[in-house]
Order: sequence, then structure tokens, then C-alpha cells
Amino acid sequence: MYTWSTEQVDPRDRFDYWREVRAKGLFGVTAELDPEHRRDFFGEFSLRQLGDAGLVELRASPYRVERRAGDIADAASDSICVYQQLGGGGWFGGARLDEFAVRDGMFATSYSDLPYRTVPLHDDGFHLRIIKIPVGNLVPPGAELGELVARPVQDEAALRPLLESCFRDLVEDKDATAAADTAPMVQALAHIALIERGIMRPKSRLAQQALRTAHLSLARRLIRRHLSNAALTPALIAGLLGISVRHLHILFEETENSFSETVTALRLAQSRRLLRERPGQTIAEVAFACGFESLATFYRLFNASESMTPGDYRARVA
Repeated sequence: MYTWSTEQVDPRDRFDYWREVRAKGLFGVTAELDPEHRRDFFGEFSLRQLGDAGLVELRASPYRVERRAGDIADAASDSICVYQQLGGGGWFGGARLDEFAVRDGMFATSYSDLPYRTVPLHDDGFHLRIIKIPVGNLVPPGAELGELVARPVQDEAALRPLLESCFRDLVEDKDATAAADTAPMVQALAHIALIERGIMRPKSRLAQQALRTAHLSLARRLIRRHLSNAALTPALIAGLLGISVRHLHILFEETENSFSETVTALRLAQSRRLLRERPGQTIAEVAFACGFESLATFYRLFNASESMTPGDYRARVA
């Protein structure tokens, strides 16, 4: 991961350096700020490769940003962008763009090589993440990306949870940098964005593959969320996903572990963590906190996994 901040630059030159080197050279935008505020300017970002894609997290004090025709000509990137607002909020507008605001937690999508203008909504400035995905072979033949102007994700019920889960998987996996490791999730993220924008048909082969990847991502996230519930069943997770139980099992059939094996593995991993980190908890309290239906079941599964009892494990790692 590459990180940089204006702390590395003399205060008198910080905004000029940010505008000429970082904004134009790295982000391909024109940055503007009134001269009286430039000395107090602060900006920082991190950049991490996700195979062929890139994840940028940016935080900066307020300034004006514009991607103009000249910026696009000088720094075309031909990419699909998925944005997550992390703080404050931002206003977006442009010649072909309906004005909108993104607030904390919201997601938006766009094609990189279209003009826009943006400013933060509040004095705390910008704080956002962007995953930029080169178009390559991602876009269906005949698709018109000129219509993919920046816009918030609007399908809140069905597609936003899938897009958010894929996005979070890529952000949270700090070791995911190789193309082979990240390609399926990056492709799924891009295709979910295109489905949500009406550019990719939901019934197409690529769209169906993206939806399977995203549903599996969200299923695992929901399992972790409900792990302490001893009544965690395929029916519960399928209902939360809005799919059939049979469809849920098919998703896991394409992986190394079945649904039940995934639940057990996650419960055992959580039990190991609690045994290490909470010495005051009894073995029974750890077992039930992880969703095991009985102490006997916990002992049997833990011993099969670790070749020792939970008590012996705790003593060894203490």
C-alpha cells in the first residue's frame, strides 16, 4: 500500500503541490481553493492495488474539484468507479449530471471519463473510498458508458446490500492484492454496479455469475452477524438474502465448504479468539456465545479441529 499526506510538504506549498502533482497527476482532476485558505490545506490518501483495479481512500480539507474535458484528455482511465462516502458528505453536479449529494455511508457509481464537479457539504472536507476498475472486458458489447454519469446507488433493497458486501470484502481483505485473488470479487462489484444502472441485463450469464458471487459474499457476512444464534439455519440466511434455501445451498456447493461447514468453521474460529482474549469466561460461556447448541457439541467439534480440549487450548495459548 502506498500512502502520502501534505505533512511531507512545506505549508506554503501544500495546496499547490496537491493540485499540480496529486490532483492532476494521480486523480486526473482540477483542484481549486481560494488563496487565503491554501496555507491551512491538508490532504492525505492511500492507494492499494486490487489486481488490475485500485482502491483509494482520500481525506482532505475542503476544496473544489472538477474533472474537465481537458483533464479527461490528459488522463483518461476508462474505468468504472464505485464510491463510498465515509464522512461529512459531498455535492456532485455537472453539465450532463443531475445535482445530488452523497452522505455518510452512501455509495455512488460512475464512468471515470465523464465530466463532473464536486465540493464537500461541510467544513470537515472530503473523506471517501473509491474502487476504480478498468473496463477491459467487463462491459457487455454495445453498452454505452456515456450514460454512466455519477449517481448514488438507488436500488436500496436488492442490489445495494450486494454491492456493499463485495466492496467491503475488497476493502477489509488487507492481503488481497494479486489479480488471481481479487478478480472474481472485483468483477462482481463492477457488474453489480452495471446491473443497478441498467447497463447489464440481470439475466445475462455474466450478470448471473456476479449475482452468485455477491450473494455468497453477503451470505457469509450474514452468517457472521448471526453466529451467536444457536437457531442459525439455512432458512434464516436464505430469507434475509431473499433467495430459496436450495439456491443458498447451490451457492456454497461451488466453494470448498458447505453451509454447515462454513458455520462450524466460523464458530470455531470465534471460540478460539474468545478463549485467548477472555480468560474470565467459562468454557460454557464461550460455547454458547459462539452459537453452539450444547457444551458436548462444542467439545466434540473443538477436539476434532484442534486435537485438544478447549481448556487445554486456553492453557497452551495463555
